[in-house]
Amino acid sequence: MRAAVVILVALTVVCDQAHAATADQRYTVSGADSYVIGAGDIHSDTTYQGTETLSSSRHGRTTRYSAKCHYVRSEQGEDTEAVSDYVSDQLPDGQIVDSADHDPDYLTVLNQPFSVQLDRGTLADLRSLRGTLPFNFPSPITGASLQGRMERIRAGTIGSRQALGVRFEAGGPMRGALADRPGLVLIGTITLRGTAYYDLNSALLLSLDATVTITGKLSNKAGTDPVTIVYHRAIRAVEPAQASTAKTSSPASPVPH
Repeated sequence: MRAAVVILVALTVVCDQAHAATADQRYTVSGADSYVIGAGDIHSDTTYQGTETLSSSRHGRTTRYSAKCHYVRSEQGEDTEAVSDYVSDQLPDGQIVDSADHDPDYLTVLNQPFSVQLDRGTLADLRSLRGTLPFNFPSPITGASLQGRMERIRAGTIGSRQALGVRFEAGGPMRGALADRPGLVLIGTITLRGTAYYDLNSALLLSLDATVTITGKLSNKAGTDPVTIVYHRAIRAVEPAQASTAKTSSPASPVPH
């Protein structure tokens, strides 16, 4: 059910050498997966609610980011508690290397469409961005190039912190087998849309809202059926003073100025 959410991977569009290691940051996280085949003949919905903590440390000139998420997965009326973690190393040349991936539901802040922290130069470039910036990136499922664009949106506040907003959208064709159902081949299109907000002081990711939509035909030996798959993830930073008592909730939209 979660095969296509592999699209929610780290884009390197705005990733570069990050700031020095920062204090731990707490986030709330929520998600929803919807999977429909045929005229609703097969319909599955899964939701997620939880909290996670992002930590960073310096090892020489390398910055290591670690995220650990505690959450509840709800599927077919059954709730299951789960824990996921993800570790990424940012090398001196800006390259990101994933050191550990134990995040099958794609809920950690390190396993999302945009870098968790920007360098000061990239942040400055985004602040001065006018119009839209096109980009291409390979689909993790098909390897085909997906074309996208991003643009700066109005500044807002996440809690008490001023934040710079970025809107992004990308899409393209896809053809590939579902990871959890290798006998099923999906031919269609993928669209990724979302917004990300970065702290204007630390350049840390404060809020992310991303949706992946896949539509097409699912084929097997018996024939073909229309299919629609939608994956949504929302992550929002918790104020430091509230971190010890954070409640699991769906992130609210930033308030623009």
